[in-house]
Amino acid sequence: MRRLKRDPLERAFLRGYQYGVSGKSRDMCPFTLPTARQAWLSGWREGRVDNWEGMTGAAGVHRLNELHAVG
Repeated sequence: MRRLKRDPLERAFLRGYQYGVSGKSRDMCPFTLPTARQAWLSGWREGRVDNWEGMTGAAGVHRLNELHAVG
């Protein structure tokens, strides 16, 4: 059975979230298309907030699962 590919914007958001929660700079955004870049930056912002609130490592695993369930 074929697996459906995830929405590219969802993937961009999740990648941005992972960069943000790990404390990386938003200047590292790999996207140039405005819609993908905006999705990545939105994810990065959420990741930074979670990083600031201490949701890193084992404490943040449940948050990443929530993000996957929403998409």
